[in-house]
Formats: sequence, structure tokens, C-alpha cells
Amino acid sequence: MRGVFSQRLLTATRYALLEQARNRLALGLLLVFVPLWYYLFLLVTQGTTLVIKDWSTGQLLSVDGGNLTLLTAGLNAITLIIGFMFFASTERGMPFDRRLVLSGYPQALLVLGKLLAMLVVTALVSLYATLILFAFWRNAHPTQLPLIWLGFWCAALIYGGFGLLLGVLVTSELAGFFLVIMVSLIDTSLQNPLGNPLGNQPLLREFPSFGAMQLEVAGGFTRLFPGVDVGLSLGWFAGFAVLGLLIFWWRTRARQVQVVQNHVKDETARTAAAELSAGRLRHD
Repeated sequence: MRGVFSQRLLTATRYALLEQARNRLALGLLLVFVPLWYYLFLLVTQGTTLVIKDWSTGQLLSVDGGNLTLLTAGLNAITLIIGFMFFASTERGMPFDRRLVLSGYPQALLVLGKLLAMLVVTALVSLYATLILFAFWRNAHPTQLPLIWLGFWCAALIYGGFGLLLGVLVTSELAGFFLVIMVSLIDTSLQNPLGNPLGNQPLLREFPSFGAMQLEVAGGFTRLFPGVDVGLSLGWFAGFAVLGLLIFWWRTRARQVQVVQNHVKDETARTAAAELSAGRLRHD
């Protein structure tokens, strides 16, 4: 029994990973957009010194503006790409997931497979963004590079959960992409003191990427480990992911799938009957 469970879970996880690998647009954006974004942001902040508040200590830090902007640029790129990837895969995969459940595939394994795939994909994307950032970092190197990766990973998890939630709620691809773009841009742009005069105000605590940004600042310029911000980020991720997976479970449960299929059959039958009647009238 345990072997069957493991095999089915592996199959569900592999399917979820393949869904992400097939998204060539997202992979292209990852390979090209991330380094290009770093380069462009670095161009406009050369020689700038910025002051940012370290919320874990309450102190103001005077840091290299280019390096700080690199952190926010990475945050911006990751949230856009990951949100787009998981919205697209969830929204497009819903019909297939319904058929799997109707065929007897356990819902719990589908849900767990999606969650495991999200953990793997977001960790790898965050690692790529961190390594590329290291190549652009000016003046020595970040104080704690693994902590920067952790901040990127937390942001990726949050927007992976957000993309999944949109995927089960929004049926229009255009509307979903617009929401991902607007929410991530507003959220991450407010974290950058270069373009936001309120960059050190308590209002920023209310936004999803706040904790991730604090982890990146700590990793880039201090030797602190802000554990509270890790918990805050994971809380946002859990909120989005749990809500999205609950709705996914509801929409793919066998009874709900059967109702949807019966509705489609009824609509098809009515359409065929109408076309048949219209054909007879034309013939008469």
C-alpha cells in the first residue's frame, strides 16, 4: 500500500513539474528577463547611496543603491515569473485534473503533488536568480548569500501560492495575467526606497513581499537572521496556497466534476437538438 501511495505521489508531482517545464514563455523570461532586469536597474542607480530601515533592529542602514536595487529587481522578476507560471499551469490543467479524479485518482495526491512541485520549482528559480545577482553585485560580495536565496524563495512561494489561487478562481487568462502583473508590481515596487518615498514606513508591513525584502536586506548588508520575517513570509504563502488548494479540491471532487460533465452533456444535447430542428425546418 505504501509503495502504491509513493508511486502515485511521484506521478502527480512529475506531472505538475512537467506542466511547468512546458511553459516555454516563462522559461524564456527566466533565462533572459532576470539578467536583463538586473542590468537595467543597475544602470540607473550607479553611484547612488540609499538609506533603508532594518526592521529587525529598528536602525537605518546606509547602503549602495545599486546593490539594494538589484535585490528589489530580483524580487520583482521572480514574483512576476512564478505568479505567471503557476496561474497558467493551474488554469489550463483544471480539465485534466477533473478527469483524473473522475477516473479514481486520489484528490489528496494531486494536491500534495502540486505543493511539492511548487517547492521544487520555486527553490530552483530562486537559486538561479541568486547566482545571477551575485554576478552583478558591486563592491565585494553580499554578506550572506544563502539568506538572499531564502528571501527570493519566500517571495517565490508567496506568488506561487497566489498564482495557484488565481488559477482556480479566474477563468480568463488575460484577467489572470493582469492581476499577477499588477499585484506583484505594486507590492515589490513599494519595497524599493529609490522609487518610493514611503519606503521606510510601517505601511509596508501589510504587503506580501515585506518579509522577503527584509531577508534580502539582511543577507546583503548585515549578519543578522530575521527569523520573524521568515515566519511572516511563510504565513502569506500558507494563506494563498491553502485557500487555492481548498478551492482546487472543491472544484475537482468527483461529485462536482460529474455535475460539470452532466451540464456539458445537457448543453451539447440541446445544441444538437436545436440544430437538427433547424435543419428539418430548412428541408421542409
